[in-house]
Parts: sequence; structure tokens; C-alpha cells
Amino acid sequence: MSGHSKWHNIQAKKGKTDAARGKIFTKIGREIAVAVKMGGADPSTNSKLKDIIAKAKANNMPNDNITRSIKKASGDMGSVNYEEKTYEGYGIGGTAVIVRCLTDNINRTGGDVRHAFDKHGGNLGATGCVSYMFNRKGIIILEKTLTTDVDEVMMTALDCGALDVIDEEDCITVECEPNEVGIVAEKLEQAGLKVESSENTLVPDNYIDLDEKQLASFTKMLELLEDNDDVQEVVHNANLPEEEIDE
Repeated sequence: MSGHSKWHNIQAKKGKTDAARGKIFTKIGREIAVAVKMGGADPSTNSKLKDIIAKAKANNMPNDNITRSIKKASGDMGSVNYEEKTYEGYGIGGTAVIVRCLTDNINRTGGDVRHAFDKHGGNLGATGCVSYMFNRKGIIILEKTLTTDVDEVMMTALDCGALDVIDEEDCITVECEPNEVGIVAEKLEQAGLKVESSENTLVPDNYIDLDEKQLASFTKMLELLEDNDDVQEVVHNANLPEEEIDE
């Protein structure tokens, strides 16, 4: 249970950090560009694009921005080719870190990611060095209020295709197959439940505790990575305390 809760908290912190820096729309725009080039501009026939649009709306990206990003990717302005690159390494204290990027310049991005690790006590490793510590899952966060009937929500979620449902303190976490996250999220909304976020992501098997000094250094590394336009997602197994998340 704590693993899912930590994932939610880490993602919430990440979202707040990105939004504060005006980065999240740029990052989602790149994901839209890649999805359109791979599967076309119609979300009804491009499930990847449909999932990204749902993610964009969950992050309060205006419809005009979404439409403009799709048109840009499918038109003459969509000439920039982004390549997906994933880096794996170790943060301070032996933490496992995976950084997913979309970039038009691998050399620049690789240098920036390596710099972030080196500057804050980490080091990049070979492909596969830490990914075995994570499992890819579909994670959907549902709104929870004082009047929410948790048992009823759980039954509804299972009927919609959920594999597991966890009652958190401030939300309800739904786990599903990673390639079905969009379908399950849509069914949940059709059933009248409010989806706060939905994502196909990596969740660590276990979390590592850091001391105060290590935590400060690790947090700075995360901020440096997340501030980079090329970085789409950072997942890790550091146990971030609530005070770090709520800043």
C-alpha cells in the first residue's frame, strides 16, 4: 500500500514543481508530437494520443494548447524529430533513478543528465542496472471526499478492469494493466468517478530511506532533472517524507 501512496506523493510533488516552472505544457507538447507522428492526429484511433490528452487535461493544459500541439505535430511545423532515451543510474545513498527523455539532441541531453547525477552524489549506470527494481503499472488516482463510499468505489473500479484498489488517506489508487490505463480511466469516469490523474509508469518494489543531508542533495538532483525540458519523467525509489512533498 505504501508503495502506491509514495508513487502518488512523488508524482504530486513533481507536478507542482513542473507547473511552478512552466515546464509541464512543454513536456506534454513533446509527448503529443511523438504520439501524433507514430499513430496519427485522431485520438479515437490513436490510443497513445488519447492517453496523453487525458494527462494534459489532468494537468490543466488548456484545450487550445492541446489542439495547437496536435496541429503543429501533424503539419509543416512538426519537422522536429524527438527521440526517446531512457537513462538509469544511482542517486545518493544507493537510490535507484530512471530518467525518461524526449530530445532532438542526444548528446546535449545525455550531458545534462550526467551532470545532474554527478553534481549531487550520483552516477549514471548501464541500461538495465536499476530497471529490474521497478514494475510497469497503470496507476489511476481517484478523488476521495468525506462522503465517498470507498467499498462502492472499489467494486466499481474492479468492474471497470482494475487489478487492485487501495484506499489511501487522501485519494483512492487504482492499479491496472499498463496498456489499459486509458480504457480503465474512461470507464471509471463514465461510472461517475472523478479521475485526478492516470498514467502508465514505473513503480519501485521497495523504497530507500535517506538521512537529512542525503535527502537535501537528492531533492536538488530531482529539481535539476525536472527543470530540464528534455526530461519527461523521473522515477526513483527514494522515500520522500511528507514535508518534502508538501513544500
